[in-house]
Amino acid sequence: MLDHRFRLQFSETVNGPPTEHFDFRLPPELIAQQPAEPRDAARLFHLKRATGERRHVHVRDLPHILRPDDLLVVNDSRVIPARVFLRKPTGGRVEVLFLEPESPRKWRAMLQPSRRISPGVLLSTSDRAVSLEVVSISGGRALLAFPPHCEPTAFLEKYGTAPLPPYIRRAYPDDCRLAHDQLRYQTVFAKVPGSVAAPTAGLHFTPHLLGRLRRRGVQIVPVTLHVGPGTFRPVRAARIEEHRMESERYTVSDRTAAAVNSALEAGRRVVCVGTTVVRALESAAGSAGRIRAGRASTALFIYPPYRFRVAGALLTNFHLPRSTLLMLVCAFAGTDLILDCYREAVQKQYRFYSYGDCMFIE
Repeated sequence: MLDHRFRLQFSETVNGPPTEHFDFRLPPELIAQQPAEPRDAARLFHLKRATGERRHVHVRDLPHILRPDDLLVVNDSRVIPARVFLRKPTGGRVEVLFLEPESPRKWRAMLQPSRRISPGVLLSTSDRAVSLEVVSISGGRALLAFPPHCEPTAFLEKYGTAPLPPYIRRAYPDDCRLAHDQLRYQTVFAKVPGSVAAPTAGLHFTPHLLGRLRRRGVQIVPVTLHVGPGTFRPVRAARIEEHRMESERYTVSDRTAAAVNSALEAGRRVVCVGTTVVRALESAAGSAGRIRAGRASTALFIYPPYRFRVAGALLTNFHLPRSTLLMLVCAFAGTDLILDCYREAVQKQYRFYSYGDCMFIE
């Protein structure tokens, strides 16, 4: 197994461009509030990096775009119902985003608002059936302790909701679309619970589309990277190399490592479904590019310039300005080219962000 203390910050010693270079204008009405139905009806901006050639198709057209010998790597992390609304002793409501367990009965969480909350305070469910103790708190991040009779996973399943990003507006907990979001903000291949945000490129796949890809000859394997809240955090530093990523846990199985290494050795293309897959594979790659199986944590920040050792093509959604995700995509295809494509996507009314449309870059 890989060391859980592993941290790879390949670009850390390379001076990148100023953060302001990764800004773009996005009309608010293009931020998708609902997903495409069916999933593979989302629009697909197809870009060839070498020539700049562009086509505008749909996700359902992927079997005509991918090569028969491609290796498609997906992220099978499952989004947990991490958002819970609790009450302070005064009755005030607190929105809690559960991040990850520190021990079987203690979880790290984000509290909003966090003022007037101190260690020892009990936060209770609306029915007063369960109270969680604040063990420690700093800057809106807290450690919460569950009572002995309460199993954390069962608690989240009963009281939690889908942790939709803030730009998707919902009137939780009373919104009638809650049940739909619980299903839709999850990939069809999600298996391993642990993410607090969806690996959104994977949201476009249906079982039927996966079957069509397999019949074409595309091999499909999973990795697991549990997406943390830092995925939505914009880079605020003036220069991107000053930004530090939040660590995220990932796993690469023996089977997946063998499949990726075999593809690379044979000169076959490794197609990454989402930036999370890129970060997991690039983090697991040794200096020679060979993937190591195991579990680890990564704080890898990919920005221009970066030498990709594994990723040969990328399916990805349209990302926020100044985000680490946009910087990764720019490193993969070139900043000027990607920002020009984003301008074209705005002109052609593509839908942006988690529930929006996507790009295939090869």
